[in-house]
Amino acid sequence: MLLEAPVQGVAPMLAAVQKLQSSSARLTALHPEFLQLCLLSKCYKTGLSVLEDDIFEVDQPRDLFLYCYYGGMICIGQKRFQKALELLHNVVTAPMSSINAIAVEAYKKYILVSLIHQGQFSTSLPKYASSAAQRNLKNFSQPYIELANSYSTGKIAELESYVQTNREKFESDNNLGLVKQVVLSMYKRNIQRLTQTYLTLSLQDIANIVRLNSPKEAEMHVLQMIQDGEIYATINQKDGMVRFLEDPEQYKTCGMIEHIDSSMQRIIELSKKLTAMDELMSCDPLYLAKAGRERQRFDFDDFDGVPQKFNV
Repeated sequence: MLLEAPVQGVAPMLAAVQKLQSSSARLTALHPEFLQLCLLSKCYKTGLSVLEDDIFEVDQPRDLFLYCYYGGMICIGQKRFQKALELLHNVVTAPMSSINAIAVEAYKKYILVSLIHQGQFSTSLPKYASSAAQRNLKNFSQPYIELANSYSTGKIAELESYVQTNREKFESDNNLGLVKQVVLSMYKRNIQRLTQTYLTLSLQDIANIVRLNSPKEAEMHVLQMIQDGEIYATINQKDGMVRFLEDPEQYKTCGMIEHIDSSMQRIIELSKKLTAMDELMSCDPLYLAKAGRERQRFDFDDFDGVPQKFNV
């Protein structure tokens, strides 16, 4: 990094990670360093090679925070938004006694990726998120929360105006590129809404409804969405009409069956791992001591096992 040649360190660092790992489920201190080099050198595909493994063993919390944060950024670079959401979610909901800068930056990107990939964002964190995250993350990310609120209205002009007003803030956070993708995704969401209402529509009408500059621009958006599998439609270029279709997937091809089978196998393996971890935790002295302290707060003999009848 000091020599400004991060690509030279990618291969040696990957070899070091593989030699230090006792198993593919273990996170080493070199994982985040390796991912940082991949980011700086734009070797995203090489970085993805270590992100495919499920991590269950962590020594230092900071390593996990950085691994998930850098990993999320690599997935964003590859437009693998579902995996990016998963990794950023892990940062935001990881146990923390006090808020840290990594979690704050991850939360900002988590909001933007949620809007791009899902078209919505909920400000309420899951119950298993730490109280520090529940209390403080929103306070450090107000411009992004307001961006999500503006996005939810579906009004492209208001969203673009808000982005322009807060451009410097997004740029200083190095998130302006993602924010621009958020704006583009609203065009896609609005086009997707049309598929729920219309069977056929002209490119001119789509441009007018979605607030695009021309039918040609509408055609480019529709073509890209068809290619990405986001909508199912055909375009008659002769009369400039778009016909929206139903999902052609019948879920009975060999490829789909293999995909479902591999997903089921992964779920079975995760279930076994969860059971093993649960058994391990139930024998942990620290956990048992904490559970014992919690239990002393209640005297279960004071409670009736059968509800009593009430006179109304």
